[in-house]
Amino acid sequence: MSSNTALHLDLGDDGILIATMELPGHAMNILKDELARPLMALAERLEGDAAVKGLILRSAKKDFLAGADVDALWALDTAQQAFDESMRFKHFIRRLERCGKPVVALIQGLCLGGGLEIAMGCHLRIVVNDGTARLGLPEVKLGLLPGGGGTQRLPRLVGMQQALQWMAEGTQIKAEQALSSGLVHALVANAEDGLTQARAWIAANPKPVQPWDAPKFRYPGGDSRSPAVAQLLAIGPSIASAKSFGNYPALTHIMSSVFEGGLTDIDRALEIESRYFAACAISPASRNLIGTLWYQLNAIKKGASRPAGLAPAQIKRLGILGAGMMGAGIAYVAAKAGIEVVLLDQTQAAADKGKQYSQALLDKAVKKGRSTAEKRDALLSRISPSSDYSALQGCDLVIEAVFEDRAVKAEATALAEAHLPASALFASNTSTLPITGLAKASQWPAQFLGLHFFSPVDKMPLVEIIVGEQTSAETLAKGFDFVLQIGKTPIVVNDSRGFYTSRVFATYVMEGLALLREGVHPRSIEMAGLQAGMPMPPLALQDEVSLSLGLHVATQTRKDLEAEGKPYIEHPGEAVLRALCELGRVGKKVGQGFYDWQAGDKCLWPGLAQLYPLAAQQPTQQELIDRLMFVQANEAARCLEEGVLRSVADGNIGSILGWGFAPFQGGALQFINTLGLSQFVARADALAAAHGPRFTAAPSLRAMAAKGETFEQGGPGPKAT
Repeated sequence: MSSNTALHLDLGDDGILIATMELPGHAMNILKDELARPLMALAERLEGDAAVKGLILRSAKKDFLAGADVDALWALDTAQQAFDESMRFKHFIRRLERCGKPVVALIQGLCLGGGLEIAMGCHLRIVVNDGTARLGLPEVKLGLLPGGGGTQRLPRLVGMQQALQWMAEGTQIKAEQALSSGLVHALVANAEDGLTQARAWIAANPKPVQPWDAPKFRYPGGDSRSPAVAQLLAIGPSIASAKSFGNYPALTHIMSSVFEGGLTDIDRALEIESRYFAACAISPASRNLIGTLWYQLNAIKKGASRPAGLAPAQIKRLGILGAGMMGAGIAYVAAKAGIEVVLLDQTQAAADKGKQYSQALLDKAVKKGRSTAEKRDALLSRISPSSDYSALQGCDLVIEAVFEDRAVKAEATALAEAHLPASALFASNTSTLPITGLAKASQWPAQFLGLHFFSPVDKMPLVEIIVGEQTSAETLAKGFDFVLQIGKTPIVVNDSRGFYTSRVFATYVMEGLALLREGVHPRSIEMAGLQAGMPMPPLALQDEVSLSLGLHVATQTRKDLEAEGKPYIEHPGEAVLRALCELGRVGKKVGQGFYDWQAGDKCLWPGLAQLYPLAAQQPTQQELIDRLMFVQANEAARCLEEGVLRSVADGNIGSILGWGFAPFQGGALQFINTLGLSQFVARADALAAAHGPRFTAAPSLRAMAAKGETFEQGGPGPKAT
């Protein structure tokens, strides 16, 4: 037996070499040099060592191989570098499959990206079917395409249509589907059974040939020349563009790579793929996605925003005040994480209804085979609905999710704290009201913080943690740990009106309303939002969150500022909210807003044409896109400037996960970086001259532009200035 620190080699008496991957210092095997180099050396060993009759590649970790080393991808500066690295990796896999000896991949757990590409280069793929196996090529989520032969081998195994769908969506494929599609050859109950089957297959197949190297190879379902596939690939780019508006070049590059590769042999096809991979690797979209959704996101999850030096904490018993949609959703995700939950409302019937929200979600999961009746019942048993505040006794944390009114929240806080231990934390799920003011109703303001969830809670990944003036570091740390405990991503912001996410999100929808008031065609407004990369257009989004809520927040803000003796500057979109609310068109919840909503479908309300007649001169789509995006980015910069945001990473991640700021831009602050500070300031000033001071570049941006500075970006190495 021989080994290095990452790959252990054991040559048996039968001539079968077992290579076991075990990258030290990492929870998963990834293709870092320490593992990649000995893996590549395997091809030479197979080719040159007559004692080796075959190879079994497996993992000592719970997962097979999770994919590429993102640090290495990030270090690629030029298209030539990206092309060369891609071809080097492919050359290894090509040698592996043409070595003249059988090679078997014994897969368990995650087998993703480069891991699956290596596995597809093996002659036989056996999966341990213990419920944890997931195979896939998720590179598109980082703005890339599979650069190790994935766009060529996957279509040749499962057919072009299935391969395109999986790669375009970054799907993680379960074991049974991998088998039925032809991606893998066999499922086994455990690794030992897999080894036995692999040994037997190697003995029976001493000189295997990959399907695509056989003279009579045909694609499952046809290649690029077949009419059905040609039609699919002809309309594919249009379908992709309709969804992505060209903001994600990896999608069209994947399709092009598959189509062109389907016209030629495997070796030429692999070279074609490398050229498209190189185009993706140096694209702004990929750099932004990797910088923010890999480096900055992972830094946050590892505690970059958490106070250092404090012991980790876990919540065992959680109280929730208010069993409406938000409270019910929080109860579900907490119970799913194994936490005992008391779900409190004014009546037992209301509390029971809140628990039924979890029941409905779980029943649906059981029906679709995603869960079992036993798991459903166990989760539901952890939620105790009640109308009695004394049921909160013993809770480590209480989250208030009642109506957005100071008096209502203050009363709920006092009633709850009467039954809580002095060590308990109290959190408000308010989306706009300053935490410092709400904490005045608490006996223990140092243990009071904001935990702003997003709807629907079971789907939205972000929680915004708001630190009040008296919130202690210990309280923040415990709140941060709780957010991770329930499987969400925390960002930490300082207290202010609207905090970060609600404050900046509002600029997007309100700018859409301002455009409508100016006589811009509503369809143009909506298309501009989608073309900019936002998940929903502004008018439809305002309908979703409700116009009455938006008007309530504006009215409350006006009252608060006037009470403080501060001026209130009305946004031009506020008059639009008021006008539609007076007509009873308050949003989707009543089926009438900017849209008419019927049976899940919607169409713009024809009455908008009379209420806001079209201006004779319509702006360009780029003008509309700029207004919708610049107003958000500029407000995010103001939040950083004012100290509401504590870090650039919190700003970028909060914008993408909180309200869906165009992910390919890397977040609201990275959007400014990508454009360039000087260019952003110049364009913002031009918009301000034409449309008002809300577009005036934040002073900090002007100062940064003058010094040639940029916002900190993700990635290893020196941080940006």
